[in-house]
Amino acid sequence: MLETHQLTIRFGGHVAVNAVSCRFAPGTLTAIVGPNGAGKTTYFNLISGQLKATAGKVLLDGRDLSTLPASARTRAGLGRAFQLTNLFPNLTVLENVRLAVQAAHAGPHRRGLNLWSIWSDHRALTERADALLADTHLKAREHDVVASLPHGDQRKLEVALLMALEPQVFMFDEPTAGMNAAEAPVILDLIRRLKQDPSKTILLVEHKMDVVRELADRIIVLHNGTLVADGEPAEVIASPVVQEAYLGVAKEAA
Repeated sequence: MLETHQLTIRFGGHVAVNAVSCRFAPGTLTAIVGPNGAGKTTYFNLISGQLKATAGKVLLDGRDLSTLPASARTRAGLGRAFQLTNLFPNLTVLENVRLAVQAAHAGPHRRGLNLWSIWSDHRALTERADALLADTHLKAREHDVVASLPHGDQRKLEVALLMALEPQVFMFDEPTAGMNAAEAPVILDLIRRLKQDPSKTILLVEHKMDVVRELADRIIVLHNGTLVADGEPAEVIASPVVQEAYLGVAKEAA
């Protein structure tokens, strides 16, 4: 169970996230929605440790993660995919994923044992990386340098890295942003498959309401950093506060 208790961050006089308390159960996908500037990505950053909270706590299965850096929270089971790609641009696609697999698994590669066991372990890591590349439709790109990939393939690679870490909590920040109509279904299909695992918790920041309607078991709405709605998708989407927030976005865009 992932929990945030009164999670808050202030930047000078501006309260970007204001005392947000939520519980996210295994086996559920919660969509976090709200207009631009509502605090959605900042809330993600507080949970995953990219930002230090001014007040409040983040707990995973009762363990307080609030004082831990992002790397330690990842080892504890929080997996974060970023709104912007966060990859090793000068390595190949396969090398990126194999490093993530290696980071998540103990083995001879960590213990400096004999060459045969290290080679065997390396082969197992590569096979796992190959399987993830197949899942994300990147096998044909495995020997390409990441910097040469188009944006959509970089987003798919980022999801492959997240899956390689095998976290307890998957955090997706607009996973299909910048993808064309042919690329986005690959990521959405992966999220659907992850949803089938009752031990995994999924958080999804997403602006596309058709995606939210299809995938979410629950929606929470942030507005000006404050939690203003929380419930089943149909109920929340129909609520006046959500209608007003998204109508406001539409007016600004127009």
